[in-house]
Formats: sequence, structure tokens, C-alpha cells
Amino acid sequence: MDLLKKWNEIPYAGEQVPPTNPEEPSAGSWVTHYIKTNEIGEFFYKNGKKIQLDIRNPSTIDWKPQLAIVKKTLENLTPHQMEVAKYWGTGVPTKQFVPIMDRLIDTYKVPAPRAARILAAVLAAVNDAFVVTWKCKFDWQVARPNQLDQSLETILCTPRHPTYPSGHATIAGCVEQVLGYFFPGEAKKLRKMSEECSDSRLYAGVHFPLDNSEGLRLGRQIGRIVVEELKKDKNEENRKIDKPYRENRNAVINPPPYEQVIPYEFANNCTSLLTNNKKDDLPTNNTTKPTLFY
Repeated sequence: MDLLKKWNEIPYAGEQVPPTNPEEPSAGSWVTHYIKTNEIGEFFYKNGKKIQLDIRNPSTIDWKPQLAIVKKTLENLTPHQMEVAKYWGTGVPTKQFVPIMDRLIDTYKVPAPRAARILAAVLAAVNDAFVVTWKCKFDWQVARPNQLDQSLETILCTPRHPTYPSGHATIAGCVEQVLGYFFPGEAKKLRKMSEECSDSRLYAGVHFPLDNSEGLRLGRQIGRIVVEELKKDKNEENRKIDKPYRENRNAVINPPPYEQVIPYEFANNCTSLLTNNKKDDLPTNNTTKPTLFY
């Protein structure tokens, strides 16, 4: 087992060839809103100062013990951890966070213009976090757990993009910071939720622990950058636009229960090994459209 091989060089467990259908490999070059980029993919604050991304270079990481943690986690997975993995791993990473934003807006009786600003700010921040994440992923091309162990059975289908950093964790950290700016009274709850979302990817078997912890840290950095830009915005009276809701109304937001607020029956045509499913009845190439578990 060669731990130095790249994501695009090794098949997923249960498949015969390396991934040939990467998910949006050019997304690291897409347009951003709160940070700037240049033609060689570097990131900058709006004032032109270069951003030093708060994430370890994967070449400094020993991936062998990381894989051991993934295997041990899957071997000792609790029913609750499986529930957490499936909840946060259903659909795209924004699927669970959009209803959270909506419930906070309702609970705090946010006026329509401010609600629109909150939604726009959070989702634009998520866009920027995804661009940074995808740039890192496809520059570094770090292989997935089930590429380093060809017998590894995961709880969810392994996504068709490199493992480091975790997209779910990065988005969770970013959302935590930006929503926490608008609703500081709910900050502790938001932090707990972002950490659970991050951990869920380890429980699913599709990410190494450091994919998640480093992704969470990176996402929080991007979120803080966005917040600093939001604080600069003023109205025609030269007053700051935002008035954070500092009281804690203890908004009731999922999870628990671990049920999708907006349920949808996703097709499961995964071709890599899943727990209790050797995929003997599915083709071993990866030319089919992957299931929508990210």
C-alpha cells in the first residue's frame, strides 16, 4: 500500500480503475465574493493582502495513522454515529444548513430585508469556502481512505473528489462563523452543530480525521474574513447595517431529530464498497453518475 499515491491514481475500493469522473475539478477557479483570487489561484483579502490559508500542507501529515483511525471508527461505530453520518451526509453540504438559517430568521422575527442580507451573506460565504476548498483538493490530490485500503467498506458513498480538506467540514466552519455573527446568542449551538457535521464524515468512513479538523479550521478562517467585510458595510446615514441578535431565544433547529427537514429520495448507484453491500450487482467502472452523497 503506497500512501504517497494520489487520488487520481488509485481506484476506490470495489472499483477497477482510478476515478475518471471528478466532481467539478475547475471549481477552485470560480468567482468569489468576499475574497479575491488571481490567475494562478492565490487568495487575497479585499485590501489586496495575501491570505495565508489556515490549513496544514498534506505533505506534512502521516496518513497511515489517519487511516488506522478511520478503520477503528468504522469497526466500533455506534448507532448514533451512523445516524449522524447519514443525516449530515445526505445531499449537498448546504442541505442541512439552509433550514437552520430559515428557522433562525423565523425565531428572531428578522425583517425581510435583513433576512435577505443574512441569506445572501451566508451563501456567498459558502461559495467562497467551496472555491478555496476545491482549489486545495485538486491541487493536493490526496487519496481517500477507501483508496488506501481496498477492502474498506464505507457507510456512505465516497465522493468523486480528493479527500483533503473535507468540504462538509469547511462549509460547516464557515456557516458557524457567519451565522454566529448575525445570531451571537446561538453561537454555542452553531459551533456544536458544525463540529458534529465535521465529525460525521469520519463516521461515514469517507474522510480522515485531519480532513475534518483542518477543514473546520479553514472554514472558520474564511467565515471570519467574511464577517470582517460585513462589519464594514454602512447605510446612507453612515451607520453599520448589521444589528446582531445578541439575546438567546434558543431556536429549535435540527438536529435532533435526525430527520431531513426537506426530504428527498436520492438514487443510490454507488460503485464503491459500502457496509453490508459488496456491490456485486453493480458495474465496477465509475462511469455512472454517482449517488448524491457528498
